[in-house]
Amino acid sequence: MKLVEDIKNIYDEAKPLVEKRWSEFVELGKNGSEEELFSELCFCILTANWSAKGGIKAQKEIGINGFIELPLDELELALRKVGHRFPRARAQYIVSNRWIIGKIKPLFFLPYYHFREFIVNNIKGIGWKEASHFLRNIGYGDVAILDKHIMRLMLENQLIDEIPKGGWTKKRYLEYEKRLKVLEEYFNEPIGKLDLYLWYLVKKDVDK
Repeated sequence: MKLVEDIKNIYDEAKPLVEKRWSEFVELGKNGSEEELFSELCFCILTANWSAKGGIKAQKEIGINGFIELPLDELELALRKVGHRFPRARAQYIVSNRWIIGKIKPLFFLPYYHFREFIVNNIKGIGWKEASHFLRNIGYGDVAILDKHIMRLMLENQLIDEIPKGGWTKKRYLEYEKRLKVLEEYFNEPIGKLDLYLWYLVKKDVDK
């Protein structure tokens, strides 16, 4: 498979960046506070139909306390200032999700697939891709983040026949995730970590 060869070609070059980022994810999952975990959840809500770099900027400028404490109108203004495409809708999602603060760490006792489904079903602004992004960013390696860049790579490498239009169903997401997991056979890494190599392949950088 060409994709396997492409990853092998950038593997050594990308590895230091990937390892550094992965250790940050694991650390956040192990030792992050409820507030820090909520901030990461907000990041994943914000990156949907936007960008990882934009989400990082918002996370830095608004800060953990901003996500937790700002009134809706002020949070919308803050998102507008960092250039978010949908400041009002995302602010509404974040404010409405504040109830989860204090309840995230107990979810770590669930199998990852139940944890992810709980997030999909109970957090506004989160679908299968965003929930997978969140779990990966707190150190779960068993999930794939099927964003547009990954989908294009899968299509180019005949792992899928088409890129789905519209929202993900659970059945389709899990089926496509399973297809991408064939990469784990070639590398001694889980798919969540391999995503960082795929991202480097596309962007020559490792965001999160």
